[in-house]
Amino acid sequence: MQVSPKPVESPPNRSIKAATLDVQGMKCAGCVSAVERQLTQNPGVIRAQVNLITEVAVVEYEAETIEPDTLAEKLTSRGFPSQLRSANQKRVLPKQQDNLNSQLLIAVILVALSTLGHLEHWVGIKIPAISNIWFHWGLATLTLIFPGRAIIVDGFKGLRYGTPNMNTLVGLGALTAYTASFIALVFPQLGWECFFAEPVMLLGFILLGRTLEGRARKRASAALEALLALQPPVARLVAKNNAQEGIEIPIEQLREGEWVRVLPGEKIPVDGEIVAGETTVDESMLTGEAIPISKHLGDKVTAGTMNQGGAISVQATDIGENTTLAQIIKLVEDAQTRKAPVQQLADTVAGYFAYGVMATASLTFLFWYFIGTKIWEGIFPTMTMGSHEMAMVTTTSPLLLSLKLAIAVLVVACPCALGLATPTAILVGTGVGAEQGLLIKGGDILEQVHRLDTIVFDKTGTLTVGKPVVTDYIEINCSENNLLQLAATVESGTNHPLASAIIKAAKERELPLLEAEDFQTASGLGVEAKVEQQQILLGNRSWLEKHRVQISPEIEAKADNIAQVGKTLVYLAIAGEIAGIIALQDTLREEGKETIKQLQKMGLEVVMLTGDSEEVGNAIAQQLHISQVYTNVTPENKAAKIKSLQAEDKIVAMVGDGINDAVALAQANISISLHSGTDVAIETAGIVLMRDNLKDVVKAIDLSLATFNKIRQNLFWALGYNLFAIPVAAGILLPKFGIVLSPAAAGAFMAFSSVIVVTNSLLLRRRFAN
Repeated sequence: MQVSPKPVESPPNRSIKAATLDVQGMKCAGCVSAVERQLTQNPGVIRAQVNLITEVAVVEYEAETIEPDTLAEKLTSRGFPSQLRSANQKRVLPKQQDNLNSQLLIAVILVALSTLGHLEHWVGIKIPAISNIWFHWGLATLTLIFPGRAIIVDGFKGLRYGTPNMNTLVGLGALTAYTASFIALVFPQLGWECFFAEPVMLLGFILLGRTLEGRARKRASAALEALLALQPPVARLVAKNNAQEGIEIPIEQLREGEWVRVLPGEKIPVDGEIVAGETTVDESMLTGEAIPISKHLGDKVTAGTMNQGGAISVQATDIGENTTLAQIIKLVEDAQTRKAPVQQLADTVAGYFAYGVMATASLTFLFWYFIGTKIWEGIFPTMTMGSHEMAMVTTTSPLLLSLKLAIAVLVVACPCALGLATPTAILVGTGVGAEQGLLIKGGDILEQVHRLDTIVFDKTGTLTVGKPVVTDYIEINCSENNLLQLAATVESGTNHPLASAIIKAAKERELPLLEAEDFQTASGLGVEAKVEQQQILLGNRSWLEKHRVQISPEIEAKADNIAQVGKTLVYLAIAGEIAGIIALQDTLREEGKETIKQLQKMGLEVVMLTGDSEEVGNAIAQQLHISQVYTNVTPENKAAKIKSLQAEDKIVAMVGDGINDAVALAQANISISLHSGTDVAIETAGIVLMRDNLKDVVKAIDLSLATFNKIRQNLFWALGYNLFAIPVAAGILLPKFGIVLSPAAAGAFMAFSSVIVVTNSLLLRRRFAN
């Protein structure tokens, strides 16, 4: 996967849109580079990101300048058949395995016949019927026409359009070996030997490698395929006045507000609310909990979960792309398209790789033909460590030696391994994460996590469950019920968790809300309103101090005693005079202390931010063993605190869940949001924890680090392999040791280098298996 950055800023008033193209015909990193280059060269295209494995291109463009259909047509004309994916089109992962299997079967038969025909050459066993040189010419010809045809045609298309790829290199190598052998067959007076086994073996090993690679890719895509399979294709639509009978319709045709009937053992097709019946639902795909959840009238259900108990009727509240399942799938797909910056070197190399390899092969031929074989005239006698075609080149002709070395260079080089290094690791890592409720939004996030040294937690709703309850009252100039009634009335104009708790307490006491007007809210401080012609202030101590409300030392002492045990205080003033204080307490998450402990063991500095008072903040921090805590922090100042940490050269992660965390999440290097949080926080976050369990913070960081390490290992292997294999194929070991790679052996090494990259990425699944 590669991004071709294009530093073009859209002019004002331009409409920036994104389109997804399904692109066929990509074989290696060179193809990815070519597709992205062709896309970004179009006026109006801002950025293009291409994924080799999922065969998807995501394009950002100016709607007034170019249409995505035009981009698809241009790609198609350049040898990469493409089409725009519509909003309602069902996502289907690319499937080419059946065709590869049939090609491999033919190639295996041809390789077996070629091997039997060369037994005389290798071990002295002659089978007259298949030892004839014309028989081997026929095998090589059939190999080029049938299993090798697609490779050769695609390779020369790439060459024709100026985008040579791995197939170009393999095709050139196979055809060169075949042509040289055919000339030797037709003109025996030249004294060349034929090596028709080379194209047969070469293409056979290439197809074997691709088949194994394809199977490994399929395993790497298993998590996304499993998510796609969760969405049932049809829904049983029922009338609202008759929820027992219905008709099955495609899920795309269902509308919000309609009722669907879900029988036991069926997947729920939409996000909705139960309007008839009760059941138990397996929500393990969303929560990871294997125990089914009881669902009753009015309860929410989620698309893709399994109805296990009774028949229910569900009113659709979210359909299509708006369902939780669809959003998870989209996040995973987007993540698999976004690349890690560490891939930039490989991307740059891949864009010129095929040209460099062809140039190297040409230089190899010229060097050995005109210089090498003349400098080391005694080279041929030393090349007798065995005559096995797979181990070395055996020839007495300088021309054929030079030619075989050049062919080996062409086919040993592996741009595919470079192209697979990052996307396979991201594909597996994000897929494993999705299975475990961890949505990591891309390779760029993975690389930042690798550098992480500080993690900042919001308190309310993150370290705590976010559902405080009223626990104490300090009555001053107001009775307890009147204090609660006034507070609930003023809080009715806000949606803060503390407001919800106060309103709930008032409802439990059946206290009616009073008439109120002129609501004014100061984020992080409090609220002001006029209730029955009285000016009411409700908020923290700073809010009252800002309005010059005096609090006696005796009252402050009482309040401090309550705050020291971790309770949050809400002060109420009437007409500028303190009237009372309400104390609330939010429960710490059960897993909070263990999570903080594990993060600190990983060497991370843990920080807590809270808008609460110093007493409350310190009490919570002490329970969690957090040494660094910032209190009385307004939402606006949360981002400033993150920025101050970054100014100390720290790489900071922020964990939050609310609207007031969005700016801080955006400021942080890595942002982590709980799924129970607001849409704004989830949209801003780079990592979303679907199970609302703080322990998943540790798991997400661990998975990110492991995935990024796989990326580095893959890139090290891909670059290291090519840096080592190409010189060996070019004959660097020939003068001293008399050993070189034959074209067939080179093809085998090339094919399996890609398999190694994909297999290494798949090891992530074993490590993080549930």
